[in-house]
Amino acid sequence: MADLVSQSSIGSITYLAPSGSLGEEHMQAALAGAVGACVETSRAEVVLDLDRVPLVNGRGLEVILNANDRLTAAGGSLKFVNASPLVTDIFIANGITSSDPSSGLGTNTVMPAGQRLAPQPRKIGEILIEMGLIDDAKRAEALQLQTKSGKQLGAILIERRALSETDLYRALSRQSGIPYIALRTGLYEPAAAAMVPGETARRLNVLPMFKVRDTLTLATADPQAIPAFDEIQSIAGGKLCLVLSRREEITKCHFDAYSAEQASRALEGGMEQLGGALGDVAGDVELVEQERTDYTTIDQMAGGSSVINLVNGLIQRAVSDGASDIHIECSRARGMVRFRVDGILHEIMQVRPDMHPAIVSRLKVMAGLDIAERRMPQDGRLQVMTQGRTIDLRFSSLAGIYGEKVVLRVLDRNRSILDVEKIGMTAPNLALFKKLLGRSYGLVLATGPTGSGKTTTLYAAVNFLKSIEKNIVTIEDPVEYQLDIINQNQVNEATGLGFARMLRHILRQDPDIVMVGEIRDRETAEIAVQAALTGHLVLSTLHTNDAVGALSRMMEMGVEPYLLSSALIGVVAQRLVRQVCPSCSAPFTPSPEMAAAQGWPADVKLAKGRGCPACFDSGYRGRMGIHEIIEASADLERLMIRNPSKEELQAFIRKSGHVSLFQDGMQRVLEGRTSLEEVTRVIHET
Repeated sequence: MADLVSQSSIGSITYLAPSGSLGEEHMQAALAGAVGACVETSRAEVVLDLDRVPLVNGRGLEVILNANDRLTAAGGSLKFVNASPLVTDIFIANGITSSDPSSGLGTNTVMPAGQRLAPQPRKIGEILIEMGLIDDAKRAEALQLQTKSGKQLGAILIERRALSETDLYRALSRQSGIPYIALRTGLYEPAAAAMVPGETARRLNVLPMFKVRDTLTLATADPQAIPAFDEIQSIAGGKLCLVLSRREEITKCHFDAYSAEQASRALEGGMEQLGGALGDVAGDVELVEQERTDYTTIDQMAGGSSVINLVNGLIQRAVSDGASDIHIECSRARGMVRFRVDGILHEIMQVRPDMHPAIVSRLKVMAGLDIAERRMPQDGRLQVMTQGRTIDLRFSSLAGIYGEKVVLRVLDRNRSILDVEKIGMTAPNLALFKKLLGRSYGLVLATGPTGSGKTTTLYAAVNFLKSIEKNIVTIEDPVEYQLDIINQNQVNEATGLGFARMLRHILRQDPDIVMVGEIRDRETAEIAVQAALTGHLVLSTLHTNDAVGALSRMMEMGVEPYLLSSALIGVVAQRLVRQVCPSCSAPFTPSPEMAAAQGWPADVKLAKGRGCPACFDSGYRGRMGIHEIIEASADLERLMIRNPSKEELQAFIRKSGHVSLFQDGMQRVLEGRTSLEEVTRVIHET
């Protein structure tokens, strides 16, 4: 237990620091035991350090309330520190603490169960003025419009853009005494949501969040919807604890909380309810063909199978969240859907394991693949229209011991960066990159691991170079983004058209610029070098960790050093690092030890994200590139002719004083755009 909850004392105060989620039974038992030991030894003043607690569920909240009751009865108190924004919002939603500093309770004090702030029965206009959100003139104007239209004052102010919806809910919270919470994943638990049928929750526009003791915490957009609350109370029993949230947030969370439930019930109800999504099981091939014309416009699909709606909703959610990949996987006990956002996987929802084959079959149908083949890997593409734009999805399936895992790569043309000015290069690096692209012939390599943005950089370069006066030809596997006046070609290994063979044919097409998606073997490398030597500008990628590694890799492939030294004009190495979330960014001063280790002044100011709904409480939102660029100088050419080792190349580059990836990343840290931890995580450099 001591490993799960560490203890320390300062004077009469005992600090308890749980080291895991308070949604897990063993952590809850460990905390209850630690508090019990404090009571038995008359140490009733306890502070919970929640720095390492990512989540709390309803049972965990009960453990905290029980601990507070025991400590209060013993003449002490329970406070908490270092709670994440998500955990703090969970406490506020369930009445564990107050969000209002004027309450006098302190934002880190555990309140008695069920205690809420007293409402302020005043007109909303007065409260808005008191909060400094509007002035008397705007209120008078809105009141005048209200007498004509009969609309609510807040709705009029929002329509006239005099007030944001979030600020209106903050004012309603003060008026009603009901806390306002930005609803998101983690602020509700499946067990509580399951207490109210999904159809009822959608109809009443509410979401059950937590069940704590005999109280159900309920999110609502309307604090005066008394009939709706009575209906929920008759279904769930017990008391209600209300939370204010925006309508669209509640609607968005309905999908996560109830889509799996609907699809699960449809499976139990019979295969015919699933339509085309279970064609491989029911043998209903014609029905699948009838629906095929609708697969490209998922926003217009109404009714139909619950599995169809679930898949459509997942795609829509991925697009709105800016996910680059959707992972659909299955284990012995559950199915799971995860989104990769800014390079990090986040669990979005869980499904029953027997639902997993239906979801996979539906996606195979959409991608035009063989739904009866479950043992061999399959690759495909599908295109959908959602949220007013075209989205390309790349499908890949692989059989595992519990079923097929599917990964969908989301290619959103609206989010693609095809401008060299916007790929995140510093001014010196951008000037050097443009200089390399300005050469009439030679080889430019972009290097980095998978997912480092190499292809995006090449697309931006091609877009920068494209002109009606130039013949630009690409060889890609696959073609991810379609560009105007560019001759793009897809590799097809099944017909023998690999990179090397296609490159040979393309060189007979009178190209000025050739983009080779990736150099994978000696033959492709040699042809690319020959093309660069014979008057073509060749752009390509390599999978190496740094710019120097690209030079070594080409020579290891068998390219003659004297040919490579003559053909190469530059190498761009890059990584993608997460940016500090602008919505929750806050300045901070690093420790003296950290500043000294990096050679920073003692008073340096950096930025850190506190975590908010906009960034999944991670403190990061969006990514940017960090780069290092090596230009092939005469000295480097002479060194490469001697077929140097990687160590010799690294020593030469260090001596030349060029800016490394880590140094470029540190510059972005000092600018407050990312963090030292993020740069270190991505580059693995200490």
